[in-house]
Amino acid sequence: MTNNKPVVLITGTSSGFGRLTAEFLARRGYSVFATMRQIDGKNAAAAEALREIGKLSAADLQVLEMDVTLDKSVDRCVRDAIDRSGRIDVLINNAGFAYMGLMESFTMEQAQRIFDTNVFGLLRTIRAVLPHMHRQRSGLLLQVSSGAGRIVLPSMGLYCATKFAVEAITEAYRYELAAVGIDSVSIQPGAYPTDIFGKIQSGADAERELQYTVARDITSRVANTLTSSTADPMDIAEGILQIIETPVGKRKLRYRIGKGASGVEVLNETAIPVQSQLLAAFGLDDLIRQPGAEGI
Repeated sequence: MTNNKPVVLITGTSSGFGRLTAEFLARRGYSVFATMRQIDGKNAAAAEALREIGKLSAADLQVLEMDVTLDKSVDRCVRDAIDRSGRIDVLINNAGFAYMGLMESFTMEQAQRIFDTNVFGLLRTIRAVLPHMHRQRSGLLLQVSSGAGRIVLPSMGLYCATKFAVEAITEAYRYELAAVGIDSVSIQPGAYPTDIFGKIQSGADAERELQYTVARDITSRVANTLTSSTADPMDIAEGILQIIETPVGKRKLRYRIGKGASGVEVLNETAIPVQSQLLAAFGLDDLIRQPGAEGI
């Protein structure tokens, strides 16, 4: 490719933040690989819509098949993107879904499923792209986390647990990759009216909720608050663009985007000196001074 803009690979682009971001970056001249499952199946219409947007706007927007829960699918997609573009500069880990319901009502199978997508899927894509970024000695890993990666909402316990894991993974990679010029950051959206609310599943073992009294209406109360949001999801796409265009060494570790739960910003700021003290105690404070380590 002759495009001088970074090459971006995005997971979970059939709808929501992923689709908006793919369109937004492509229209601004970025080379974008929009990935999703079943591009010839249930997501065929979404895949074709993105291809059509690319054609109409003369944008470099390509759609690739990727199921983040399958090693072979992830490896094949990343290899295909590298073959086509020669590089991947930015990986945006957006694929994910949510559950809503009392924790006890979710089966182990459901717990494994959400972790396989929201956490292990992220690990798969990072492992797949890192060898290429190491050869480039540059790159950006950008995880779409959540305010729920810092705070806990009852009835969303499993979702929060996956996002807490995303925050830990992002931060660990931040320290370990700083010296080689690869950034790892997370964005923490608040509540936005996206398709994720229409896809939220409840616990498969609903009978487990029958023994609860007051707590049984927690789910509806939380859902009503979240779905009442009128925030513009384009905030996320615009925020991602700003992060990409921020020079290496100037990016923060975490970006809170959107309103609600203002304490998330407080927790982020409070964690910075705590982590710095921890690293210093282990003789690792040199990591803080590495390029790309601002905001640790």
